[in-house]
Amino acid sequence: MRKTTKFSPEVIERAVRMVEESQPQHESQWAAIVSIAAKIGCTAEALRRWVRQHETNTGQRPGLSTQEQQRIKDLEREVRELRQANEILRKASAYFAQAELDRRFKP
Repeated sequence: MRKTTKFSPEVIERAVRMVEESQPQHESQWAAIVSIAAKIGCTAEALRRWVRQHETNTGQRPGLSTQEQQRIKDLEREVRELRQANEILRKASAYFAQAELDRRFKP
């Protein structure tokens, strides 16, 4: 069973800054990540993902920034809701059209 620990944005920002600042003292970025991750109590992989996302957000690495990802997520949710609303309206329209046809031809 996994134990998920949620880190605050301030802790994440500080950890990423620590990796950037300590990178010259280490032989690679990964070595810096492993060292800092042990100090703050997260996994090296989690810290690596935070560093990569920070690099993407600041334009150092290609990809979608956090704001762009959130915008896409919001738009996808809106599209899903609109499709559901359209389906409901389509069914309601068919129901009322059938009711109108039934009512007209009854003697």
